[in-house]
Amino acid sequence: MRPPRPGPRSALFSVAAVTVTTGSLLIAPHPAGAADPKPPVREGSALPQGAAQAPASAARRALTAPVADLADAADSGRGYPREQVLSPDPENPGDKSIKLGLTPYHAIAPKLNALQGLGERVSVEIAGRSAGGHRLYLVTVTAPETARQARDQARMRELIESAPQLAAKDRTVKKSYKTPVFFNNNIHGNEWEGTDASLKLIERLATASDTETKDLLVHSRLYFNITANPDGRIAGTRTNAGGFDMNRDFVTASQPEVRAMRQIQIDKQPAVMLDLHGYVNGTLIEPTTPPHGENYEYDLFLKNTYANALGMESAVNGLGYTPAKDGVEPAQIPFRDSEEGWDDWPPIFTPQYAAFHGTVAAHTVEIPLQVNNAAYESLPVGELRRRSAVNVDVAGAALRATLDFVREERASLIADQIEVFRRGATGAAQVPVSEETVPGVPGIGPEDVYTAEFPRAYVIPAGSAQRSATAAARLVDHLLANDVRVTRATHSFRLGGRSYAKGSYVVDMRQPKRGLANVLLADGRDISDKVSVMYDISGWSLGRLWGASVVGVESGRPSSVPTRPVRAAARVGYVAPRGDLRLRLDSPQEIAALNALLTAGVPVRQAADGSALVPSSARRRAEALARSYDVAFDATRTVRGAPLHRVRVAAAVTAGELFALREMNFDVVPVSTAVLNAGFDWSKADVLFVSSGLSYGGLNASARTALTGFLTGHGLVGRGATGAVLATGTGQLKATAVEGNGDANGVVRVVNSGGAVTGGAPDHSFVYAPVWFTDLGGGVTVEQSYGTGNPLVSGHWRPLDDGTGGPAAAAGLPSVVSGPNAVLFGTEPLFRDHPKGEFPQVARALLTVS
Repeated sequence: MRPPRPGPRSALFSVAAVTVTTGSLLIAPHPAGAADPKPPVREGSALPQGAAQAPASAARRALTAPVADLADAADSGRGYPREQVLSPDPENPGDKSIKLGLTPYHAIAPKLNALQGLGERVSVEIAGRSAGGHRLYLVTVTAPETARQARDQARMRELIESAPQLAAKDRTVKKSYKTPVFFNNNIHGNEWEGTDASLKLIERLATASDTETKDLLVHSRLYFNITANPDGRIAGTRTNAGGFDMNRDFVTASQPEVRAMRQIQIDKQPAVMLDLHGYVNGTLIEPTTPPHGENYEYDLFLKNTYANALGMESAVNGLGYTPAKDGVEPAQIPFRDSEEGWDDWPPIFTPQYAAFHGTVAAHTVEIPLQVNNAAYESLPVGELRRRSAVNVDVAGAALRATLDFVREERASLIADQIEVFRRGATGAAQVPVSEETVPGVPGIGPEDVYTAEFPRAYVIPAGSAQRSATAAARLVDHLLANDVRVTRATHSFRLGGRSYAKGSYVVDMRQPKRGLANVLLADGRDISDKVSVMYDISGWSLGRLWGASVVGVESGRPSSVPTRPVRAAARVGYVAPRGDLRLRLDSPQEIAALNALLTAGVPVRQAADGSALVPSSARRRAEALARSYDVAFDATRTVRGAPLHRVRVAAAVTAGELFALREMNFDVVPVSTAVLNAGFDWSKADVLFVSSGLSYGGLNASARTALTGFLTGHGLVGRGATGAVLATGTGQLKATAVEGNGDANGVVRVVNSGGAVTGGAPDHSFVYAPVWFTDLGGGVTVEQSYGTGNPLVSGHWRPLDDGTGGPAAAAGLPSVVSGPNAVLFGTEPLFRDHPKGEFPQVARALLTVS
């Protein structure tokens, strides 16, 4: 184990710095850190095979999958247990768990049926379905409750969130409230063993008669998400059937499994949670290194998360495994043992997201012995099963230690959860961490101090101040889905020295979950000077990236504004009663509606401003689409425009980009180097979109000839260095693509030219390993440029050691360029299905060059 703090913490890992110019790739050496347990998973790798083979219906199912209501309402007539007989799944001999001696997915339902039959402590609910259609099982283990007792628990849970000052004084809460604990397993499908450890623990808890277990279950409810990723568990993949790493999706919640986990955290309100992963040797147990999420109450989080980590460390090391005998290193706690590189800054990870719902001890736990990827294919079955058995044992020790922690600290855990909500509801100041404010945690320094400046409110304006009513409604619904409280003005009003129209939305920041509201709506922060490397993304502002206007209000009294609470955004779908129609193309929903019209054969034209012109004869179809996509078809007298046609897209892209294209209703067929080399039927496509997984240099002669022939009469849209290499290699567009620091990411300022691709686009975009273009050839148009000065608004973008590759190098240079038959993006407008307001840029590019 690395030496504990105090003393300098070591870097957990380093990231290779990458600079790309067209036709060349320069990679700096990868220096060895004190440990290199789990390098960052960068976006840009080839589309996972499962996602490439998934039909378009899988994306539609993921987008529309219902979220189960798991709340125990105060008027509920149900107590515990809540047993049900689960129908079996067909036996699947290809389930990758079997080789490891672990529980295949098809064996889980029978196992849960048997566990429910062991007594009155185990209940099973269906929390939803995966992208691949598999059931998500939520198991509750607790002492039996009458319907009245369950109602009392629901009342107390609601009191804790909605009236925390009263809850803090409520004697019944202190005496009778059951501490909610959440164990999340297998979110990465090929990190299997948490599921099996949880099943073993549930079996023991179902029948154990010792005093400690009885006391635990009388005073706690334990919730187990048995497998968060059944698709990946079966297939042996990190991702779900849609190709998504779901432990990167909590800000966006594009995947049904993530929405199910989100709802569990909202409805069950856990005070403690574990997210079981693999594989880091020795076992990695959070809390993490800096930078720390600035929007949650980090003093309360660190106090409890560190204390539980010590208990888990002792339990894991107490199993007696050794490096010499078993290949198992002692456990490590990044906060104590490492300088940087395993941070809790972005709330895209399950434990960090949980903190905003009142979880005051939340951990990623990385069990030690690798059994996935190359190890799965190369190691003997006996060795794989030995490793898996050790991992199940380690995961079980972490689970049991957490239960001991909960049993001993339940009163202070609930008190701290109440305090989280009290600070939000009253607008109380955050408490910076120090050895005085968080006693018992050694080595806290100024590098650990992160706090937020919360505005008094946010306003999402209505009327002419809102550039996209559809985008605003989507943003409001997303806030509500995250349990952020939103009101809507019943009259026009002034707040913070500015006037707003009736119908504007107000987010009063004096609310229990102010941290989450700020996470989603604030610009964020440039943390480039805080740490040298980040594990994953560092900026994500929905206010900047989703295409809606959001105004931070620093002063005033939101309580004086005439508003009413809303449960859903007001519908904005509209169709003018007479005349031809105009559909703006500024949101994914509007693009989806357009593609539906084109699929139906409606003769649509594109106006000079980029909007779609729809004939009055299609009014009935427009009315149906206005309802489906919540978009507005306004009246227009413009009749001139270029005809638009249904676009079939051949796409060599990431999983997030494929999903975003299908969200916009594009007809997409995934391609790759291998697919083209095998002989691709180009009659299936009208345009090619390339960002990853297609190497021009890797194509054989016939594939190159076929591709060149296709591009002679069709268009190309490229993203990043891969797209640029293809564009220049095929002669579609002359430009040199320069890639900056490969670790850079975040929200950037951009300047749009107002052309067909970026006209009306937001003045911010998202980058991930940003690219800019130089040496533009004849006929190349600059569609968008990075802002001057420092274009980074929030995120992490540093120059390389030689001073190149930083934001200053990109400032003022083209970020999107086009030619007659090609468009190249240096930004990431479809990144992980996230920056919704940027999607139409890609859509317009595809429509323009097809």
